[in-house]
Amino acid sequence: MLRKIRIFAATFCFVLITLLFLDFTGTIHAWFGWLAKIQFWPALLALNVGVVVGLVILTLLLGRVYCSVICPLGVLQDIISWFASKRKKYRFSYSPALKWVRYAALVVFIVACIAGIGSLVALISPYSAYGRIASNLFAPIYQEGNNLLAYFAERMDSYAFYPVDVWVRSLATMGIAILSFVILAILAWRNGRTYCNTICPVGTVLGFLSKYALLKPRIDTDKCNGCGLCARKCKASCIDSKNHAIDYSRCVTCMDCLDNCRQGAISYTRAHKADKATSVKESSTKDTTDVSRRRALSATALVAMSSVLHAQQKKLEDYVEMKKDGGFAPIKERKEPNRLAPLVPPGALSIGNLAQHCTGCQLCVSVCENHVLRPSTDLMKLMQPEMAFDRGYCRPECVKCSEVCPTGAIKPITKEDKSAIQIGHAVWVKDLCIVNTDGMSCGNCERHCPTKSIQMVAKDPADPKSLKIPVINTETCIGCGACEYLCPSRPYSAIYVEGHEMHRSI
Repeated sequence: MLRKIRIFAATFCFVLITLLFLDFTGTIHAWFGWLAKIQFWPALLALNVGVVVGLVILTLLLGRVYCSVICPLGVLQDIISWFASKRKKYRFSYSPALKWVRYAALVVFIVACIAGIGSLVALISPYSAYGRIASNLFAPIYQEGNNLLAYFAERMDSYAFYPVDVWVRSLATMGIAILSFVILAILAWRNGRTYCNTICPVGTVLGFLSKYALLKPRIDTDKCNGCGLCARKCKASCIDSKNHAIDYSRCVTCMDCLDNCRQGAISYTRAHKADKATSVKESSTKDTTDVSRRRALSATALVAMSSVLHAQQKKLEDYVEMKKDGGFAPIKERKEPNRLAPLVPPGALSIGNLAQHCTGCQLCVSVCENHVLRPSTDLMKLMQPEMAFDRGYCRPECVKCSEVCPTGAIKPITKEDKSAIQIGHAVWVKDLCIVNTDGMSCGNCERHCPTKSIQMVAKDPADPKSLKIPVINTETCIGCGACEYLCPSRPYSAIYVEGHEMHRSI
């Protein structure tokens, strides 16, 4: 019964957290956005003391339930391992803990946090890793399915579904997501929870606490006949059936051992002092099963990654369409301007605040319906959100990114707040403006500026009938990017938004 309850709770959390990254309507976030905020690392970054203390107490009471129920990356590994069990039912065996690897990974993670190397933190953090996989691999499949339903619904005069754009926001992030998924899938397929018990910093911290948990799986030596069935079903490889011992720092409380023990020798109960004598001791011998763990890893990863990247490369668009005065027209590919400072979303407060608190989970990127946010390619803040206006602009009425951020990297703001937050200011490049290059009138930037910070004035002050050029009021411009997005000049826009390192209210 305990195993069934665990599976039900894990399925509930996993499906809903995944939908947070897939849902492009924002409906799921209104009801279940709290699931992202109870993840351990985001809660720690957000200084959400209540959640962190709650997870610590949960671990001290029940063991690493967080890893087997709440963490989506852990549940993903369990799903892959379950499919592998259909091929070979009893494929695990006990292996000594690689403590030096676990603590070395934890030290690297902590040093990266202190040094502000957000890209390294995002690579190791389990929630961030799953966010990349869900938003870059699962979301396109989900969106293509939605588009297929929209296609058939339209033929039946129904508009219950509407099509959405499916595109690659960052090849670098896509490649990292694919590589992460391949490595995790291979490790989970062959050895279950290898990542959780060797690399994951959250698993290492909670594993230390779980050794002192009140309730633990306990082996009754009077009932145990030494069959080893529990060890062969343990995805964490933490049960030493010969010595009747369990390494509680690696046990994720999955209850598989309880469900498979035919003698009823394992029970989930309060730990006794006698259990300490039977706990797993350090062993200097190397586990021979580690060799099979690494077998064919390189070859499989290369083949899988090359095939997926080749398929994704075909989806890149060579041209984009932009709104012009008379409608839509095919135009040349737009190039990103060379900004002195990157643009970060309203609510981020500053570039430094975003870099310090963001985990690179891609949740804000997934819900941006204006296609403004995308992962950064800067090595120091790789995969953290930055803004670009080649596919849309940041509409003043949209605050979805601030609503879904679980870490406080983007603070919650209202629509009224957003209209008064200046994330940057527009800059006009006269040598690129079609008024000067083609000798024709335009005024797109003025017509679409939501704050009316752009006015058209006569190019020749002595001739009121001369062509008009834009003049920007940088004090009222909020940097929404409408002018840059709708500028017809190519390959570079004649007006673009320069980012501010520190946001301010106007």
